[in-house]
Amino acid sequence: MALLEYGIGGNEVRTDASEAIADIPENRSLIVEQLTADEPVSPEAVKGLTTIEEVFEHFSPNIDVEFENEQGEPVKENFKFASVADFSVKNMTTNSPFLNDLNMKKDFYEGLIKQLRSNKVLQRVLENAETKEAFIAALQELKTELVTE
Repeated sequence: MALLEYGIGGNEVRTDASEAIADIPENRSLIVEQLTADEPVSPEAVKGLTTIEEVFEHFSPNIDVEFENEQGEPVKENFKFASVADFSVKNMTTNSPFLNDLNMKKDFYEGLIKQLRSNKVLQRVLENAETKEAFIAALQELKTELVTE
């Protein structure tokens, strides 16, 4: 708090009202980022936008992203952002067919690994070379049946 300045013969007069401008809390950050791939031709000052929703509606931030699938082919997608929540990994994954498919595969393989590690019968089958080969042959036959149907 600032020290009060007193003059000779002065009396202290306390203000009853608080300051009109509050300090910005120190635990806040401001991030300024270009959210579209297109450079602005000339900077523009937009006035009258009072809420974050109005800002997103006015500027309609979006970006084109190119992914590479398992075959090495490019997969292009456009991400559109209508709120700050759209920047979360969960929402970006949900809104992207490519990322959603990858996430489902990841979940499937993680569950499969968990099952393989905890399945004692399967572990005994894989320990023996003979039963392991028979199990692999059965899986390959199953794969062939699934592909032909």
